[in-house]
Amino acid sequence: MFFLHNLERRVTLHPSYFGRNMHELVTTKLVKDVEGTCAGDYYIIAIMDTFDVSEGRILPGSGLAEFTVGYRAVVWRPFKGEVIDAITQTVNPHGFFAQAGPLRLFVSSHLMPDEIQYDASATPAQFTNNADIVIEQGTHVRVKIIGLRTEVGEMWAIGSINGDFLGCLQA
Repeated sequence: MFFLHNLERRVTLHPSYFGRNMHELVTTKLVKDVEGTCAGDYYIIAIMDTFDVSEGRILPGSGLAEFTVGYRAVVWRPFKGEVIDAITQTVNPHGFFAQAGPLRLFVSSHLMPDEIQYDASATPAQFTNNADIVIEQGTHVRVKIIGLRTEVGEMWAIGSINGDFLGCLQA
């Protein structure tokens, strides 16, 4: 789910950039450092604007200036129970990995309907029900998140396609 979130970050600037447009440089460096990163429980998608840039404080011994910047950002936080669309990346006998924006998720073969089985003889590898459902690399799938795990700078999810309106999306 997407949110508009007020955040704060410290940005350092090298002395060679000191001058008239320091605030613009601080904002540019903030955008470059923060957009598209995982900040624990959420991903920072885009910075909308900065609303508070402090006066620079010179760091002893290095000459770098440190600014505290308040900003508003669009963030995406996946939740347990949320249904998302993803694209299948790899398929193996145990399940498949998919990508939903920045979130990597795994769907185990135990979390698929019973009629969908791994087809070892198919090229490329796929899960199929030998009728109208084929899940292979590049397939669009609708997945329900059943678990999330976060680490420093990364987030993973476990998903299920066992339910109504979940699974392979027909074109």
